[in-house]
Amino acid sequence: MADERYCFLVEWYDGMASLIRRYHFMFYTRDNSVEMFDIKNNRLFLKRTKCDGVGLGHLYIGATLDLFSRQINFIDYGDDFTKQRLSQQKERTLGIIKPDAINKVGQILDAVFQSGFKVTKLKMCRLTRNEAFSFYQEHQSKTFFDTLINFMTSGPVVAFELMGTNAISQWRELIGPTDSAEARKSAPISLRARFGKDNTQNAIHGSDSVQSAAREVEFFFPSTMGPLRQNTAKYTDCTCCVIKPHAVAAGNAGKIISAIMDAGFEVSCMQMFHMEKANTEEFYEVYKGVAQEYNAMVMELTSGPCIALEVRAQNAPIAFREMTGPADPEIARHLRPRTLRALYGIDKVKNAVHCTDLPEDGLLEIEYFFKVLDR
Repeated sequence: MADERYCFLVEWYDGMASLIRRYHFMFYTRDNSVEMFDIKNNRLFLKRTKCDGVGLGHLYIGATLDLFSRQINFIDYGDDFTKQRLSQQKERTLGIIKPDAINKVGQILDAVFQSGFKVTKLKMCRLTRNEAFSFYQEHQSKTFFDTLINFMTSGPVVAFELMGTNAISQWRELIGPTDSAEARKSAPISLRARFGKDNTQNAIHGSDSVQSAAREVEFFFPSTMGPLRQNTAKYTDCTCCVIKPHAVAAGNAGKIISAIMDAGFEVSCMQMFHMEKANTEEFYEVYKGVAQEYNAMVMELTSGPCIALEVRAQNAPIAFREMTGPADPEIARHLRPRTLRALYGIDKVKNAVHCTDLPEDGLLEIEYFFKVLDR
């Protein structure tokens, strides 16, 4: 087996020195080993070390990796070989679940995960007229433009960045023809055939070219300090659900969201977060010195992207906690086999979802994600 070496430019925030440090991060495919080189000081920082939990699939621009208790952020390719080899495999595109299909968000996301795409960013938001006008400016001269703008501002949307081999064409194929009626004839298992109504209310958007994908991803997820799209959190009758990284990585997020909505809860806000250690320790502070698994819980929540949800219902914290089930999935499977942790949990740390424990903390946890972290 060839020992291919891939190189990335990465950053690590050194809290002790209050500095962002930059490194070249090398990954060797033969034995899944990594090596890091300190760019500023021109010296080896980490000698080649085998890392069993790290694979090439974890490494992409925008990824976050927990490496020996350091959170490493991948910001660019480190050489031409890596860029040429991975840019097609890790092509990016934008998907939008439109207002007419927002009640099918779980089913659509499940189809996305089952099709092998990696979701690297996700946010529920509501477009203003100016934002919709800006996003669809290329259609300004078309007769359907006003109808499209009215429709896209009529309710919340969920925008997400997808990554995969030939992601743009593969995503276009999965969603099907623009006209949902045509999709039902020529591509009956496509998402627009399943969830769309007509030519405008067609459930899903997908970028149609490399240039469009880059512009549209930047519109919803600006890489610089651009304007952030306003989230849809309501901050009333709510509780917090966090779909943990292991459940996201296993492709179970769509199924979990569907189960929550099928149980009669409203999912009024959702967003993908890449949690930093300091934020996670702050969020889990109530468990420090109380839960034996505290350190492992922090490690799990920082190990990859999680998805935070605002879940609404009457007495939401208590009702949702019932649905979540006991903290230990083994106990849940014996006592309450239909709960989320029984169905999707692995152990007490990787137990699929976090839910608010105390009713009075429901709003506080929602505010932490959607006011404090979403800045």
